[in-house]
Amino acid sequence: MSNSLQTMDWMSPGANLNAYIQGTATVPILTLDEERELGEALYYQDDIDAARRLVMAHLRFVVHIARSYNGYGLPLGDLIQEGNVGLMKAVKRFNPEKGARLVSFAVHWIKAEIHEFVLRNWRIVKVATTKSQRKLFFNLRGAKKQLQWLSADEAQAVADDLGVEVKDVMEMEMRLSAHDACFDAPDDDDEDNKTAYVPALYLEDKSADPAEQVANQDFENDSNARLGLAVQSLDQRSQDILQRRWLDDNKATLHQLADEYGVSAERIRQLEKNAMTKVRAALEA
Repeated sequence: MSNSLQTMDWMSPGANLNAYIQGTATVPILTLDEERELGEALYYQDDIDAARRLVMAHLRFVVHIARSYNGYGLPLGDLIQEGNVGLMKAVKRFNPEKGARLVSFAVHWIKAEIHEFVLRNWRIVKVATTKSQRKLFFNLRGAKKQLQWLSADEAQAVADDLGVEVKDVMEMEMRLSAHDACFDAPDDDDEDNKTAYVPALYLEDKSADPAEQVANQDFENDSNARLGLAVQSLDQRSQDILQRRWLDDNKATLHQLADEYGVSAERIRQLEKNAMTKVRAALEA
Protein backbone atom coordinates (compact mmCIF):
# COMPACT_ATOMS: atom_id res chain seq x y z
CA MET A 1 0.00 0.00 0.00
CA SER A 2 1.36 3.43 -0.92
CA ASN A 3 2.36 6.08 1.61
CA SER A 4 -0.32 8.41 0.28
CA LEU A 5 -3.02 5.83 1.05
CA GLN A 6 -1.66 5.31 4.54
CA THR A 7 -1.65 9.07 5.11
CA MET A 8 -5.34 9.27 4.15
CA ASP A 9 -6.38 6.73 6.78
CA TRP A 10 -7.13 9.34 9.43
CA MET A 11 -8.06 12.29 7.28
CA SER A 12 -11.57 13.61 6.67
CA PRO A 13 -13.02 16.87 5.25
CA GLY A 14 -14.16 17.87 8.72
CA ALA A 15 -10.69 17.76 10.29
CA ASN A 16 -8.59 19.98 8.03
CA LEU A 17 -10.27 20.74 4.75
CA ASN A 18 -7.25 22.17 2.96
CA ALA A 19 -5.04 19.27 4.03
CA TYR A 20 -7.74 16.83 2.97
CA ILE A 21 -8.05 18.38 -0.50
CA GLN A 22 -4.29 18.38 -0.93
CA GLY A 23 -4.19 14.80 0.25
CA THR A 24 -6.74 13.63 -2.29
CA ALA A 25 -4.59 15.13 -5.04
CA THR A 26 -1.63 12.95 -3.98
CA VAL A 27 -3.52 9.67 -4.43
CA PRO A 28 -2.56 8.29 -7.86
CA ILE A 29 -5.27 7.97 -10.49
CA LEU A 30 -5.86 4.35 -11.44
CA THR A 31 -5.12 3.14 -14.93
CA LEU A 32 -7.81 1.29 -16.81
CA ASP A 33 -6.17 -2.06 -16.07
CA GLU A 34 -5.72 -1.27 -12.37
CA GLU A 35 -9.33 -0.14 -12.04
CA ARG A 36 -10.58 -3.26 -13.79
CA GLU A 37 -8.42 -5.51 -11.60
CA LEU A 38 -9.66 -3.88 -8.41
CA GLY A 39 -13.24 -3.85 -9.66
CA GLU A 40 -13.14 -7.56 -10.39
CA ALA A 41 -11.61 -8.31 -7.00
CA LEU A 42 -14.46 -6.44 -5.32
CA TYR A 43 -17.21 -7.72 -7.59
CA TYR A 44 -16.27 -11.40 -7.52
CA GLN A 45 -14.39 -11.76 -4.22
CA ASP A 46 -15.84 -8.99 -2.00
CA ASP A 47 -12.30 -7.68 -1.52
CA ILE A 48 -12.74 -4.80 0.96
CA ASP A 49 -9.20 -3.52 0.37
CA ALA A 50 -9.96 -3.27 -3.36
CA ALA A 51 -13.09 -1.25 -2.55
CA ARG A 52 -11.05 1.03 -0.33
CA ARG A 53 -8.46 1.67 -3.02
CA LEU A 54 -11.19 2.40 -5.58
CA VAL A 55 -12.76 4.94 -3.22
CA MET A 56 -9.47 6.58 -2.31
CA ALA A 57 -8.43 6.98 -5.94
CA HIS A 58 -11.65 8.85 -6.76
CA LEU A 59 -11.88 11.21 -3.78
CA ARG A 60 -10.41 14.03 -5.89
CA PHE A 61 -13.39 13.76 -8.25
CA VAL A 62 -15.79 14.15 -5.32
CA VAL A 63 -13.98 17.34 -4.30
CA HIS A 64 -14.28 18.65 -7.86
CA ILE A 65 -18.02 17.93 -8.00
CA ALA A 66 -18.69 19.29 -4.50
CA ARG A 67 -17.04 22.61 -5.37
CA SER A 68 -19.66 23.19 -8.05
CA TYR A 69 -22.29 23.41 -5.26
CA ASN A 70 -20.52 26.16 -3.31
CA GLY A 71 -23.15 28.71 -4.37
CA TYR A 72 -25.75 27.31 -1.97
CA GLY A 73 -23.97 28.64 1.10
CA LEU A 74 -23.30 25.23 2.66
CA PRO A 75 -19.90 24.17 4.06
CA LEU A 76 -17.70 22.58 1.42
CA GLY A 77 -16.57 19.97 3.91
CA ASP A 78 -20.16 18.81 4.40
CA LEU A 79 -20.75 18.70 0.65
CA ILE A 80 -17.62 16.56 0.22
CA GLN A 81 -18.71 14.22 2.99
CA GLU A 82 -22.07 13.67 1.32
CA GLY A 83 -20.39 13.18 -2.04
CA ASN A 84 -18.11 10.56 -0.49
CA VAL A 85 -21.18 8.66 0.66
CA GLY A 86 -22.41 8.64 -2.94
CA LEU A 87 -18.98 7.48 -4.13
CA MET A 88 -19.01 4.54 -1.72
CA LYS A 89 -22.49 3.56 -2.86
CA ALA A 90 -21.29 3.66 -6.46
CA VAL A 91 -18.23 1.53 -5.69
CA LYS A 92 -20.44 -1.03 -3.98
CA ARG A 93 -22.60 -1.31 -7.12
CA PHE A 94 -19.80 -1.06 -9.68
CA ASN A 95 -19.73 -3.88 -12.24
CA PRO A 96 -16.46 -3.88 -14.19
CA GLU A 97 -17.99 -6.16 -16.82
CA LYS A 98 -20.13 -3.30 -18.11
CA GLY A 99 -17.05 -1.66 -19.64
CA ALA A 100 -17.62 1.81 -18.15
CA ARG A 101 -15.08 3.69 -16.04
CA LEU A 102 -15.96 4.04 -12.38
CA VAL A 103 -15.88 7.84 -12.47
CA SER A 104 -18.56 7.88 -15.19
CA PHE A 105 -20.73 5.53 -13.17
CA ALA A 106 -20.14 7.24 -9.82
CA VAL A 107 -20.94 10.80 -10.85
CA HIS A 108 -24.68 10.07 -10.66
CA TRP A 109 -24.43 8.70 -7.12
CA ILE A 110 -22.17 11.51 -5.94
CA LYS A 111 -24.49 14.21 -7.25
CA ALA A 112 -27.58 12.44 -5.92
CA GLU A 113 -26.24 12.46 -2.36
CA ILE A 114 -25.14 16.09 -2.60
CA HIS A 115 -28.53 17.07 -4.04
CA GLU A 116 -30.34 15.47 -1.13
CA PHE A 117 -28.06 17.21 1.35
CA VAL A 118 -28.56 20.62 -0.28
CA LEU A 119 -32.33 20.22 -0.39
CA ARG A 120 -32.45 19.17 3.28
CA ASN A 121 -30.27 21.98 4.55
CA TRP A 122 -30.59 24.96 2.19
CA ARG A 123 -33.78 26.17 3.85
CA ILE A 124 -35.72 25.32 6.97
CA VAL A 125 -38.78 24.95 4.73
CA LYS A 126 -38.29 22.43 1.96
CA VAL A 127 -38.38 24.19 -1.40
CA ALA A 128 -38.28 21.25 -3.81
CA THR A 129 -40.18 17.99 -3.48
CA THR A 130 -41.28 16.92 -6.97
CA LYS A 131 -38.99 15.84 -9.79
CA SER A 132 -39.67 19.06 -11.73
CA GLN A 133 -38.98 21.22 -8.68
CA ARG A 134 -35.67 19.47 -8.02
CA LYS A 135 -34.60 19.97 -11.61
CA LEU A 136 -35.48 23.66 -11.44
CA PHE A 137 -33.81 24.13 -8.06
CA PHE A 138 -30.42 23.08 -9.39
CA ASN A 139 -30.72 24.63 -12.86
CA LEU A 140 -32.86 27.76 -12.69
CA ARG A 141 -30.21 30.17 -11.40
CA GLY A 142 -27.78 29.04 -14.08
CA ALA A 143 -30.46 29.33 -16.75
CA LYS A 144 -31.27 32.94 -15.86
CA LYS A 145 -29.29 35.45 -17.87
CA GLN A 146 -29.80 38.29 -15.37
CA LEU A 147 -30.71 38.90 -11.73
CA GLN A 148 -34.11 40.40 -12.53
CA TRP A 149 -37.36 38.45 -12.57
CA LEU A 150 -37.91 36.29 -15.63
CA SER A 151 -40.12 37.68 -18.34
CA ALA A 152 -42.86 35.50 -19.83
CA ASP A 153 -40.70 34.67 -22.86
CA GLU A 154 -37.67 33.85 -20.67
CA ALA A 155 -39.77 31.63 -18.41
CA GLN A 156 -41.10 29.79 -21.45
CA ALA A 157 -37.56 29.34 -22.79
CA VAL A 158 -36.35 27.92 -19.45
CA ALA A 159 -39.37 25.60 -19.28
CA ASP A 160 -38.72 24.32 -22.80
CA ASP A 161 -35.03 23.84 -22.09
CA LEU A 162 -35.59 21.89 -18.85
CA GLY A 163 -38.72 20.07 -19.95
CA VAL A 164 -41.03 21.44 -17.25
CA GLU A 165 -44.19 23.56 -17.06
CA VAL A 166 -43.97 27.36 -17.13
CA LYS A 167 -45.94 27.57 -13.88
CA ASP A 168 -43.30 25.40 -12.22
CA VAL A 169 -40.59 27.81 -13.39
CA MET A 170 -42.42 30.83 -11.97
CA GLU A 171 -43.20 29.08 -8.68
CA MET A 172 -39.59 27.98 -8.17
CA GLU A 173 -38.33 31.49 -8.95
CA MET A 174 -40.55 32.84 -6.17
CA ARG A 175 -39.32 30.16 -3.78
CA LEU A 176 -35.67 30.87 -4.53
CA SER A 177 -36.23 34.60 -4.09
CA ALA A 178 -37.85 34.16 -0.67
CA HIS A 179 -35.92 34.06 2.59
CA ASP A 180 -36.43 32.25 5.87
CA ALA A 181 -37.89 34.60 8.48
CA CYS A 182 -36.77 34.67 12.09
CA PHE A 183 -39.73 33.71 14.28
CA ASP A 184 -38.71 35.97 17.16
CA ALA A 185 -37.83 39.65 17.02
CA PRO A 186 -34.10 40.49 16.76
CA ASP A 187 -32.28 40.57 20.09
CA ASP A 188 -31.70 44.31 20.01
CA ASP A 189 -32.20 46.87 22.77
CA ASP A 190 -33.18 49.49 20.20
CA GLU A 191 -36.94 49.05 19.76
CA ASP A 192 -36.86 51.13 16.57
CA ASN A 193 -34.79 48.43 14.87
CA LYS A 194 -37.30 45.70 15.62
CA THR A 195 -39.59 44.86 12.76
CA ALA A 196 -43.31 44.49 13.17
CA TYR A 197 -43.40 41.67 10.68
CA VAL A 198 -41.71 38.87 12.64
CA PRO A 199 -44.14 35.93 12.98
CA ALA A 200 -44.00 35.94 16.78
CA LEU A 201 -45.82 39.30 16.78
CA TYR A 202 -48.79 38.31 14.65
CA LEU A 203 -49.15 34.51 14.81
CA GLU A 204 -50.28 34.35 18.43
CA ASP A 205 -53.61 32.56 18.76
CA LYS A 206 -55.28 34.48 21.57
CA SER A 207 -58.38 32.30 21.33
CA ALA A 208 -56.42 29.31 22.59
CA ASP A 209 -56.03 30.40 26.22
CA PRO A 210 -55.93 27.16 28.27
CA ALA A 211 -57.70 28.65 31.28
CA GLU A 212 -60.52 29.99 29.13
CA GLN A 213 -60.84 26.69 27.28
CA VAL A 214 -61.13 24.76 30.55
CA ALA A 215 -63.72 27.21 31.88
CA ASN A 216 -65.77 26.99 28.67
CA GLN A 217 -65.62 23.21 28.72
CA ASP A 218 -66.73 23.08 32.37
CA PHE A 219 -69.62 25.44 31.60
CA GLU A 220 -70.69 23.34 28.61
CA ASN A 221 -70.53 20.10 30.59
CA ASP A 222 -72.56 21.61 33.44
CA SER A 223 -75.16 23.04 31.04
CA ASN A 224 -75.54 19.71 29.27
CA ALA A 225 -75.95 17.86 32.54
CA ARG A 226 -78.60 20.30 33.79
CA LEU A 227 -80.39 20.18 30.44
CA GLY A 228 -80.52 16.40 30.60
CA LEU A 229 -81.98 16.46 34.12
CA ALA A 230 -84.51 19.12 33.13
CA VAL A 231 -85.74 17.09 30.15
CA GLN A 232 -85.92 13.91 32.24
CA SER A 233 -88.18 15.72 34.74
CA LEU A 234 -90.83 16.19 32.02
CA ASP A 235 -93.57 13.68 31.31
CA GLN A 236 -93.06 11.25 28.44
CA ARG A 237 -95.32 13.12 26.03
CA SER A 238 -93.57 16.44 26.62
CA GLN A 239 -90.16 14.79 26.16
CA ASP A 240 -91.29 13.27 22.87
CA ILE A 241 -92.62 16.62 21.62
CA LEU A 242 -89.38 18.43 22.44
CA GLN A 243 -87.30 15.66 20.91
CA ARG A 244 -89.21 15.59 17.63
CA ARG A 245 -89.73 19.37 17.37
CA TRP A 246 -86.20 20.50 18.30
CA LEU A 247 -83.65 17.69 18.33
CA ASP A 248 -84.45 15.32 15.47
CA ASP A 249 -82.95 15.92 12.03
CA ASN A 250 -86.38 15.55 10.38
CA LYS A 251 -88.46 17.73 12.66
CA ALA A 252 -92.15 16.98 13.02
CA THR A 253 -94.84 19.62 12.47
CA LEU A 254 -97.52 20.57 14.99
CA HIS A 255 -100.19 18.91 12.85
CA GLN A 256 -98.26 15.64 12.57
CA LEU A 257 -97.94 15.40 16.34
CA ALA A 258 -101.55 16.47 16.81
CA ASP A 259 -102.74 13.60 14.61
CA GLU A 260 -100.61 11.07 16.50
CA TYR A 261 -101.77 12.18 19.96
CA GLY A 262 -105.38 12.84 18.90
CA VAL A 263 -105.40 16.45 20.01
CA SER A 264 -105.40 19.80 18.25
CA ALA A 265 -102.29 21.48 16.88
CA GLU A 266 -102.85 24.33 19.36
CA ARG A 267 -102.68 21.83 22.23
CA ILE A 268 -99.37 20.51 20.95
CA ARG A 269 -98.07 24.08 20.77
CA GLN A 270 -99.13 24.68 24.40
CA LEU A 271 -97.45 21.49 25.58
CA GLU A 272 -94.27 22.46 23.73
CA LYS A 273 -94.33 25.97 25.25
CA ASN A 274 -94.87 24.65 28.78
CA ALA A 275 -92.05 22.13 28.37
CA MET A 276 -89.65 24.80 27.12
CA THR A 277 -90.56 27.06 30.07
CA LYS A 278 -89.80 24.27 32.56
CA VAL A 279 -86.46 23.52 30.88
CA ARG A 280 -85.39 27.19 30.88
CA ALA A 281 -86.33 27.53 34.54
CA ALA A 282 -84.23 24.49 35.41
CA LEU A 283 -81.24 25.86 33.52
CA GLU A 284 -81.48 29.31 35.11
CA ALA A 285 -81.86 27.97 38.63
